[in-house]
Amino acid sequence: MRRWIKRWAQRAALLSALTLAGAAQALTVEQALAIASGETDTRIEALGQAVAEGDDKTAAYLQALTDEVVKIKGAHLYVLREDKVSDPVTGQTLSLPDDAEDVMLNNRLRGELDTALAALRLFSTDVADRLQSAQALLKEPQAAQRPLIEKALAMENNTHVRSTLVQALAALDLSASEPAQRTQAAQALAGSAQPEVLLLLNQRLALEDDASVKATLKAAIAQVQRGLNLGENLATLFTGISLGSILLLVALGLAITYGLMGVINMAHGELMMIGAYATYVVQVAFRHYLPGAFDYYLLAALPAAFITSALVGALMERSILKHLYGRPLETLLATWGISLILMQTVRSLFGAQNVGVENPSWMSGAIEVLPNLQLPWNRVLIIGFAAAVLLGMALLIAKTRLGLFVRGVTQNRPMASCMGINTARIDTYAFALGSGIAGLAGCALSQIGNVGPDLGQSYIVDSFMVVVLGGVGQLAGTVYAALGLGLVNKLLEGWTGAVLAKIAVLVFIIVFIQKRPQGIFAMKGRSAEA
Repeated sequence: MRRWIKRWAQRAALLSALTLAGAAQALTVEQALAIASGETDTRIEALGQAVAEGDDKTAAYLQALTDEVVKIKGAHLYVLREDKVSDPVTGQTLSLPDDAEDVMLNNRLRGELDTALAALRLFSTDVADRLQSAQALLKEPQAAQRPLIEKALAMENNTHVRSTLVQALAALDLSASEPAQRTQAAQALAGSAQPEVLLLLNQRLALEDDASVKATLKAAIAQVQRGLNLGENLATLFTGISLGSILLLVALGLAITYGLMGVINMAHGELMMIGAYATYVVQVAFRHYLPGAFDYYLLAALPAAFITSALVGALMERSILKHLYGRPLETLLATWGISLILMQTVRSLFGAQNVGVENPSWMSGAIEVLPNLQLPWNRVLIIGFAAAVLLGMALLIAKTRLGLFVRGVTQNRPMASCMGINTARIDTYAFALGSGIAGLAGCALSQIGNVGPDLGQSYIVDSFMVVVLGGVGQLAGTVYAALGLGLVNKLLEGWTGAVLAKIAVLVFIIVFIQKRPQGIFAMKGRSAEA
């Protein structure tokens, strides 16, 4: 019992030392050695002193100990980071002796190091570090942490960090001796939609014997659960919209080629793959020749992906497909063969393994909307990109001369030809445009997944389903179908799993097409082919 009390007192001293610390002093050689070797109690005492007088060097040294990259020989310490050996106190580069030994840590010391690091980060100049520290203290509340949290709260000016510190104090009060304090703590935590808070409330409920406090805990748990459910539902909605935007990008080009010429282009996925590989090539070029501008490589990759895929699509149309119009089976087989050729060509040039495409720094990270809802920047920007491509396509079709010709050929090819429109040229332009949009889809997909020769195979079936469900040649139908399939697919995945969700969506589309063969939106205007 005495030994346990002594350990608790040491931990309390370690934490409260921060609240009594005066001017910060640099880590000394004696402190670093005392933490690294000796009896456990002595090392913890030295750790408390170092934290109380700590600075950035102290934090770096403690982190190195936690990462087990510190070695010792006699009175000398060595930190190994990225094939570099340095002194933890002076930062001087050293040579590592062959007989240097690892610094030994037991579970008790590891716990004290974690507590000390959390304490040091609580007073960091970086808001993210302070928030991470406050969240760590919230997850594992200990009575000895109260002075530390109260001091940090008095100094904190960031709203999010302050809120987390207040919740950490309330988590401490869940174990208070007075029922009124426990009730007040439960009420304070009720507005926090965090999984850690839900766990703390459930743990307290299992131990609580006061009826009124139990009722408050149950109400708080229900409120926190509602907040978590809201975050999960919004996350599902966002994931569905994200998938829908990707399907929209993939299907937009197909809607043009299939709607205009009736070409069942089985190589559409490979055109998308070409766009992804064009993005990879631009990335490599920027890394080698313009490393300082690497964050802007995506701005150059977008036109490169569009032009590369558009040229390949135009070459396909002029060399093979123009001879197969009106023969859907032959067209399907020919484009399937082209897809195999394109995949093998990519394998020969880049290898069969996936290649890595790195996000620019401005596409990394996430937006934290709720504690259990974070929206990745890359997916948010892809949703915006899909909307921009859709708007551009709508304006091109509705407002330009090329769009007028495309609409005329789509609605009545013989009459458009009689009016002097070169339908063969319009076919090439339209196919190149649809292929270029597929390249843009590949560029976008490279930012959220692997890029490999089989990239297009994962989306070709879904893109055809989107086009058929929305109505052949109808942009509005493509939008509704893509977003609808994305949302339905993600909602069903939560209930049935990914495989059954795919099957259910396919069955729904089959039944829908049986009842309404023209899709959501029927083709408007007269058609000579009807």
